[in-house]
Amino acid sequence: MAMPPDYRLCGGAGGVEIPPQPPLERGECFVGGDFMGGENSRRRGLVDPDFALAYNPKNVRYCRRMRRAMTPAESRLWHEYLKFYPFRVLRQRPIDHYIVDFYCARLKLVIEVDGARHFTRDGRAYDATRTAVLRSYGLQVVRFSNDEVLYRWESVCRRLTALAPPPE
Repeated sequence: MAMPPDYRLCGGAGGVEIPPQPPLERGECFVGGDFMGGENSRRRGLVDPDFALAYNPKNVRYCRRMRRAMTPAESRLWHEYLKFYPFRVLRQRPIDHYIVDFYCARLKLVIEVDGARHFTRDGRAYDATRTAVLRSYGLQVVRFSNDEVLYRWESVCRRLTALAPPPE
């Protein structure tokens, strides 16, 4: 199926078409040295609640669809590990103009499971920009390939366990 050039395919087996987002300007994610908020977020079409990170409300419906169409690797990571992680982890969360695979607010952690298209030149460039934006919010971004999740499961679990602080 040919996709219009201004759409990108996201999500699992069902795939979700996400309309293009305006490019981010350098330093646009910071206001007064703090994480983006207030008028800057509204100007960029983002919702900026006091209790969460800014997000594009148009992405909420895509998130819902993507939760129902996870890839096999995302599904395994969710059902066999992250549902039981010591801190609450959310699936397919909108942050800024992006949708992250998994998000743990308590640890300020984004977990991404990357398929083959992330390893192309364009995919790497897009991911680098996206990671820079997410880090500008003070988030740590951890990436695993589909193969890592499916075939090196113990290594993935050890790495995620090491990110959680010991119980008090």
